[in-house]
Amino acid sequence: MSATTVGTRPGAMSHRQIMEALSGLLLVLFVAMASSTIVSTALPKIIGALDGSQTQYTWVVTATLLTATASTPIWGKLADLYSKKLLVQISIVVFVLGSIVAGFSQTAGQLIAARAFQGLGMGGVQALVQVAIAAMIPPRERGRYNGYLGGVMALATVGGPLLGGLIVDSSLGWRWCFFIGAPIAVIALVVLQKTLNLEVIRRADVKIDYLGAGLIAAGVSTLLVWVSFVDSSFAWISWPTAVMVGAGLVLLAAAIWVESRVAEPVVPLDIVKRRGTALAIIASLAVGMAMFGGAVFLGQYFQIGRGYSPTEAGLLTIPMMAGILVSSTVSGRMITKSGRLKPYIVAGTVVLVAGFAMLSFLDHETPLWYVGVAMALVGAGVGMSMQNLVLSVQNTVSLKDIGAASSTVAFFRSLGGTIGVSVLGAVLARRVGDQITTDLANAGVPAGSTGGSSTLNLAALPDSIQHIVRAAYGDATGHIFLISAAIAVVGVVAAVLMRPAALRSTVDATPAPAAVAADEPEPTPALSR
Repeated sequence: MSATTVGTRPGAMSHRQIMEALSGLLLVLFVAMASSTIVSTALPKIIGALDGSQTQYTWVVTATLLTATASTPIWGKLADLYSKKLLVQISIVVFVLGSIVAGFSQTAGQLIAARAFQGLGMGGVQALVQVAIAAMIPPRERGRYNGYLGGVMALATVGGPLLGGLIVDSSLGWRWCFFIGAPIAVIALVVLQKTLNLEVIRRADVKIDYLGAGLIAAGVSTLLVWVSFVDSSFAWISWPTAVMVGAGLVLLAAAIWVESRVAEPVVPLDIVKRRGTALAIIASLAVGMAMFGGAVFLGQYFQIGRGYSPTEAGLLTIPMMAGILVSSTVSGRMITKSGRLKPYIVAGTVVLVAGFAMLSFLDHETPLWYVGVAMALVGAGVGMSMQNLVLSVQNTVSLKDIGAASSTVAFFRSLGGTIGVSVLGAVLARRVGDQITTDLANAGVPAGSTGGSSTLNLAALPDSIQHIVRAAYGDATGHIFLISAAIAVVGVVAAVLMRPAALRSTVDATPAPAAVAADEPEPTPALSR
């Protein structure tokens, strides 16, 4: 394949140029993450105001993760072919448009649809920021810059819930949780236009595998819809189960068949099949399922289960965000200094399991200091593992495959998060529903005493029922964190099985046999294509 390279070579960028470009990229990442975390704290009140159900609460998050997951590999593949700068800007515009539409939603269904569109842009931002950083900075030096990345992530995840709580509790109303990101996004676009200059690769013979991406999205969506409704709308062993599970598996099998035959797959199987990449993917899948699936319900636990306001709930999540900030910054600098990656990934996954194991003992009366320590451990585990799993894969491929490799790991991490949120949300909905029904019966309160109001809209419920609802949510949350801990154990196993790899000191892979041997025993895909 012929390729024409245009623009400044990333390897020639000075530290100042890198920092200037990073300022725009990190601002982009802040916009996306803050917009999501703002919603996480405000979501109980939003769904309550829209009179939505627990299943719809889950799908407001799942819809975004699902479309982000499906679009991530496409954005990554496009980044290997066209202007990374332009693609980042396009993804920001899509994300902001989705946010504005979400702000005007009148029903929970409309909000879910708007969040699904918003996820298309989110998938681009998540994948392309990683791709752009990888195109500028050698893996050995990237650990230090990952500290800045972790700092921005922590700032967004700490500031987002606080800002979301303040907005919801103020006269602005919950709709401004979506509108507020627009001006920040405009600033990010201007900064990127001035600072980000990366090489552009133009290939006339490329074909994007939209069919494969569509089949993956359809297969995963079908299975997640089944998870959301099984055991409530229909039985585990029933014809709807057979149809939905069968259809989902057939669609995913067809996706694998397509990916193995197209010239430009969205999920490159030759990269995925390598031991190092496969283990990093498994670990990312587990970390994503545990992290997204568990943490998304913390705001609900504090507000519905404990009775705190959205602002207070945002303050109470600070320990987890502080854990992310400290661990990502410290581990990033230590990785740059030592060139060793595996010990920090293993340690991160172990700490993550410990944190979720502690959270599994939560109920509606657990001391807050205990909850804070557990959340700090979860944050520390995420900070040491999540970004470094992407780095471990980027370290083994050449520059021209950075986009596909990075987006593949991000794809499976988002897929894990999507599955985790959907499955754990379904489990939570079942347990809460059963517990409320049982407790109402034990208290002698007749069924249907909620007056048709959502149990998430506590203000509309009679005082006699509010305590029952709070206790049900508070006690059921610990169970889903136990499931998160069990899932995270898979990440520990995958991290332990990863081979130690010395981080290279060049942006692109070199064909030197010694360099390849130090990195991984298998041939580097970029050199064998």
